[in-house]
Amino acid sequence: MFDVVIVGGGPVGLFLACELKLAGVDPVVLDRLPEPSRADKAHGLGGQVVRLLDDRGLFERFGGSGVPKPVPRFYFGTLPLPLHVLGDDNPMYVLPINQRDIERVLAERAAELGVDVRRGYEVRSFAQSHDHVALDVLRGDGTREGLRARFVVGCDGGHSEIRKQSGIAFPGIVDERVVSRAAIIAPTAQIAPVSGGRIAIEGYGEIFGNYERTEGGVIMVAPIDPEHPFITTLEWEDHPAGSFPGPGAPMTLDELEASVERVLGVHVSLALPTDGSPALLRRICGRNTRLADRYRERRVFIAGDAAHVHAASGGPGLNLGLQDAANLAWKLAAELHGWAPDGLLDSYESERRPLGQRVFMQTQSQTALMAPGSDVTALRELFTEMLSRRENVQLIADLMAGADVRYDMGDAEPADVTGWFAPSLDLMIEDGRVLRLAELRRDARPLLVDLSDGTALTEVASAWSDRVTRVAAKEAAPSPPSLLIRPDGYVAWSGSDPDGLRGALGRWFGAAAR
Repeated sequence: MFDVVIVGGGPVGLFLACELKLAGVDPVVLDRLPEPSRADKAHGLGGQVVRLLDDRGLFERFGGSGVPKPVPRFYFGTLPLPLHVLGDDNPMYVLPINQRDIERVLAERAAELGVDVRRGYEVRSFAQSHDHVALDVLRGDGTREGLRARFVVGCDGGHSEIRKQSGIAFPGIVDERVVSRAAIIAPTAQIAPVSGGRIAIEGYGEIFGNYERTEGGVIMVAPIDPEHPFITTLEWEDHPAGSFPGPGAPMTLDELEASVERVLGVHVSLALPTDGSPALLRRICGRNTRLADRYRERRVFIAGDAAHVHAASGGPGLNLGLQDAANLAWKLAAELHGWAPDGLLDSYESERRPLGQRVFMQTQSQTALMAPGSDVTALRELFTEMLSRRENVQLIADLMAGADVRYDMGDAEPADVTGWFAPSLDLMIEDGRVLRLAELRRDARPLLVDLSDGTALTEVASAWSDRVTRVAAKEAAPSPPSLLIRPDGYVAWSGSDPDGLRGALGRWFGAAAR
């Protein structure tokens, strides 16, 4: 019997498998595709997930350089978001990378950790009992295989069969008006990056950052890879009749050129990449926003797009999904190792679903701000005025970064860091080395950063030493209180009171070993 079967070998499924392996659990990943998909999907990571990847030593492997730093500017509904005014309170980290490379790096990491990934395995049905889940699997060679697992996690996307067969409802809305077209193109002199994060389009002028909204629609240009720029358009219900042959017909480059011209009012000649790389050429009719009514059905869980789908505005999908995986992994491991306190597995839904609700709200808001019409133009003028105030920039930045929901950690003081993602700290540890807090979190274990001068916290933590790592440290700046950090990066306790630490250790990491 397997500990955990993960259905779906995309970024969320692979990251969940890596987190479980670090926690001492042996998962198996089943994916129905015989090879990783080469389809072009996400083009970057944004928000707190960038710091989570840094905690696991993956930031540079994902193409980052040095230490993650917040970006000085971003956008909300194509409106400029002046993040530089936030200073040290800026939570918006961005890491440009396409989804193919995300999956490649996570597959390499999974292989290093010894994760069992099986491709060409499609789960056709499953049945739950009181202590396991029995799965009927169709293999790529046409044979059937029965597998059993203590737990199953569906990471199989927005059309998740695991979610459907579990009876988990997926309510939401579909805006049929929106038509999105996208392609990866060859470089063209008509579209060129210029200084200050702007892009010049011949015959039109300069646009800020990646997005431009006109009365004709929206265009996005992402020159993440200068040799393979990514371009996409959005148009609403007033696009010309007959502008494409139908939702089921393949999209062509001519169709995208026509869409660009309708949006901008100028013609831009586009060409496909000449090196044989994927061109994407994708049309999506309708914009789907859905959130599962629950994230668990007995021994079956869902995560990532299986639990929530929404517009890609601001790139919240992988920020949300990868943090789902980090939250669920250590809780499943605790249950399998036998030390999970009552209610720990249920806290996965109670903590993560509110963040899904926030993304549900903010992506719909961004779509509304992009739509054509004089009423939307007036609303955008109001939003532009509002974003001239620092407090409003902070609110939107926290919302987009996933940093605006505080987990319930008990009797936390309003002003302390308990319940929030751990702060960035430079620490001097006992051997004299100065390390970033992220460098102490590579193994995904619970971590007590003991910044006290006494022995009281040490004595308390020793009773949980089999599952919680204690590091004695000092900070060069005025010392914050000691921190108990969960494997998913959130602070479970902060302070200096031994009784408070004892209570938090018991609440999150079970009864003392001795």
